[in-house]
Amino acid sequence: MDVRGTVADGFEAVRDAFVRNFEQRGERGAAVAVYRDGRKVVDLWAGTRDVDGTEPWVLDTAQIVRSATKGVAAAVVLLLHQRGQIDLDAPVGTYWPEFKAAGKERVLVRQLLSHRAGLPVLDRPLTPAEAEDGITGPAALAAQRPAWEPGTTHGYHAQTYSWLLGELVLRVTGRSIGRWVAEEIAGPLGLDFWTGLPPEEAHRVGRIGPVEEPATAEGGGLKLRPKRAVTEAYRDPASLTRRAFEAIHPLPDENDPAYRAAELPASNGISTARALARFYAATIGAVDGGHRLFAPATLTLARTEESVGPDKVLFVPTRFGLGFMLHGPASPLLGPGSFGHPGRGGSLGFADPESGVALGYVTNGMRKGVTADPRAQALVRAVRSVL
Repeated sequence: MDVRGTVADGFEAVRDAFVRNFEQRGERGAAVAVYRDGRKVVDLWAGTRDVDGTEPWVLDTAQIVRSATKGVAAAVVLLLHQRGQIDLDAPVGTYWPEFKAAGKERVLVRQLLSHRAGLPVLDRPLTPAEAEDGITGPAALAAQRPAWEPGTTHGYHAQTYSWLLGELVLRVTGRSIGRWVAEEIAGPLGLDFWTGLPPEEAHRVGRIGPVEEPATAEGGGLKLRPKRAVTEAYRDPASLTRRAFEAIHPLPDENDPAYRAAELPASNGISTARALARFYAATIGAVDGGHRLFAPATLTLARTEESVGPDKVLFVPTRFGLGFMLHGPASPLLGPGSFGHPGRGGSLGFADPESGVALGYVTNGMRKGVTADPRAQALVRAVRSVL
């Protein structure tokens, strides 16, 4: 395997794990980056830019990262809180009056962030065109009655998170969430990250597609076979699980330029691995001695547990802070204080304040799992082994 990039002394185990992902776990094209104390120590890429192609992955290849986008979207709301523009304990209707309908008058901003708002599904799924227009989704959620009493439990808002957070940010700032990310996060940090891909960057983005776990793959100790209840929930068209992931129906073509150009901060962020790692590095400290995103109090908010226990959508125990997944059995990160977000099928970004580590991993080969891809987990274990 022709692996390109750099590894600092002491982090060679990460390169070894990255190579084994191609040799043993069916990786097609991928990149991984690691920061330690604000300095990049791993930056590797290999394979093909398209899951079904032969053109090599290069330095600036980017990929769609699905729900790893949610961590960046959550950071927007936390930064607006840090600047005094959003009160996390205010009703969402304070900023978005139409949202007060159908029993949602007391839904708080923090409940949106922590998947406690009871809005993972829509009575009528949106078509891809409706999902992408930036208008139909927020209007549907404003009229939607919650699936449970808000604040009483949690369930993963797989798709609806896009319109909930996107509309909140638009009402507060007058800017779309994609524009806010570009101007306030990606621009200052120099990140190749987009929610709403500009046409001039489209040539850099590879095609994603499904790949199967090789029969001989090493799972690295994770139980890869889902429980029967989980499998049945995904098969049942009436379940919250199936309806949450199919809030857009039919499922959109994620390689379609129109989908990539839309601003769907739950699912369609496009990034390099180093951009994800650098973003998370900036949440826990200054990057390269310069820009930092989160003040200490905001960092505490990001990783303070808000939701824990059986997830009404994912059917496994999950832990969430304010928008970020926290370390736990469903989404193992580096340690108890880690926070971040995986993307369904593979990608992962997270930070661990205790060790000063931030990691970003992107791939074009999408697996069936939601939160604990074996390739990403192999990289996490390699980082843990060198600390």
